[in-house]
Amino acid sequence: MVYIWYIFQGREYMPKLTVEFNDKMNDILEQLADEKGTTKVDVLRRAVALYKYLDGEKKDGKITISQDSTTKDVVLP
Repeated sequence: MVYIWYIFQGREYMPKLTVEFNDKMNDILEQLADEKGTTKVDVLRRAVALYKYLDGEKKDGKITISQDSTTKDVVLP
C-alpha cells in the first residue's frame, strides 16, 4: 500500500510516500543503507534511478552484461 501526499519545501511541493515493507525487505534496506553509510530513503532513490537507467538501456526486453568471458542476460519486469 502506498500513500502519496505533498509537503511544502521552499517554493516547491515534493511528493512524500509512505511505503509498507515486510520485515525481510526492511532488513535488506537497512543492511544496504548501513553498508553504504546512507539512509533507507537514499537506497530507494538510487534503486529507482538505476531501474530507470536499466529500463532505458534494455534491448529485446533484457540487459546483457559482459564481464571477462562471462555474459549474463538480466530480464527486467
